Amino acid sequence: MPNAFSSVAVFCGSRFGTDPAYRLAAEATGRGLAEAGIRLIYGGGKVGLMGVVADAALAAGGAVSGIIPHFLQTREIMHAGVADLTVTDSMHSRKQQMFAQADAFLVLPGGLGTFDEAFEILTWRQLRLHDKPILIVDVGGWARPLIATIDAAIADGFADASTRALFEDVPDVPAALARLGVLPRPTHTGDPALL
Repeated sequence: MPNAFSSVAVFCGSRFGTDPAYRLAAEATGRGLAEAGIRLIYGGGKVGLMGVVADAALAAGGAVSGIIPHFLQTREIMHAGVADLTVTDSMHSRKQQMFAQADAFLVLPGGLGTFDEAFEILTWRQLRLHDKPILIVDVGGWARPLIATIDAAIADGFADASTRALFEDVPDVPAALARLGVLPRPTHTGDPALL
């Protein structure tokens, strides 16, 4: 049976992080998506885990689409090896285009930019602007504080308990790839013009 997803957006760090497991997870993600015939949608940079994911997908013969704002072309070093690169006029238009092109989202280790992308895509799903799957990949426990923040918002009455159903947290990349193999294709893919 063909995979339900033709493209997946990966949100991850523009740095490598301190744990070597983060780099290994990024490599496994890029390679795994390529081997499954799923196009990688990512932030377009060559640095950090972003670059690792793209390099691994390209090395495995996968399709890669990078989307980067013009002002980050030098800071995140636009990936010259990615043939399908889009340069946007803002961070927001970058996220809109990543959203529009992706059937699902994987959140890998990262910092503030990754948190921003994760929370925005979760908020859009909460507002019923889409029902695309969101998987938070808890490599080495990095996502526990992120998930604890969501749980605290629920406990403090700032978010409904149903917020936990907006995403799945999985322990590692093999689990994330396995979930992508069985999750149904979203029926409400959203309209980027509403974002």
